[in-house]
Parts: sequence; C-alpha cells; structure tokens
Amino acid sequence: MRWLLRSKIHKAIVTDADIRYPGSITIDEDLVEAVGFWENEKVLVVSNTNGARLETYIIKGKRGSGEFCMNGAAAHLIKKGHEIIIMGFELTDKPIKPKIIILNKDNKIIEKK
Repeated sequence: MRWLLRSKIHKAIVTDADIRYPGSITIDEDLVEAVGFWENEKVLVVSNTNGARLETYIIKGKRGSGEFCMNGAAAHLIKKGHEIIIMGFELTDKPIKPKIIILNKDNKIIEKK
C-alpha cells in the first residue's frame, strides 16, 4: 500500500484568513467538487509564497465565490494573498490518476488534468 496524490488544487489565491475561527480551510464548493474533495477531508496545504506546509480539513464555502479562507492557527502561517496548493491523498495498492485543477489569479479554473 502506498499514499498517492488523489486530488489537487494548484495556484489558488487565499482570499481571507480568520485567526478567530477554530480551524480548517474554507473552499468554494464548486472547486471542492471539481477535484472530488469531501467536506471535513484532511488535506495538505502548501504556500508557494512562503513555503509553509500544514494539514487541516475542508469546509465548503459559497458556491462560485472563489473563496479560499485559512481559518484558526493556520492563518498565522498562510495569509490573505498567498498562492497555495491543496492536496488530498489516498492509500491504495493500485496506481491512480489524480484530479488536478489549475486556477488563475481570480480562482477560476483555467486547466483540468
């Protein structure tokens, strides 16, 4: 069994960071569905801006909003305006083809892989 990349949102721009919220990352529901993430799924979030890496879980945001909000302690590491990657993994004994979307600066899908 191996951990393999299953889903990835690449080049998302953080639209908000809320230290007071008790944790998680809020993501536009359309984008959650585009890569097959589930609400409350554990994900790895990486900042292309400062190199920070952290694990958290997904909360669905308003559909079509382009929202990416870092909540709770994660907001100390990844801030509004940062470019991030969100990755989900799967433990499997077979190769899988990950669902990947690449976003523009407005958090709109410009490429699906």
